[in-house]
Amino acid sequence: MADAVIVVALLLTAASATAAVATRDPARQALVLAVLGLLLGVVFTVLQAPDVGLSQLAVGSVLTPLLIMLSVRKVRRRGKEGDK
Repeated sequence: MADAVIVVALLLTAASATAAVATRDPARQALVLAVLGLLLGVVFTVLQAPDVGLSQLAVGSVLTPLLIMLSVRKVRRRGKEGDK
């Protein structure tokens, strides 16, 4: 049973990583990256590394996508100001 959970978690992680690479819009990439971070946290927890899983949840699914979204927002805002 535990092996099946590991396989499913790894397959979902691989699918979300592929989706993150295939997505062209940076805002959507950040959202897919948040899902990827969440799934990696699940993988680490299933593989009995809960401390690494919690760190991954904090950094990979919250902090990194937030920084990406703020950066994209700032770049888009500067692009609109430059057009005027």
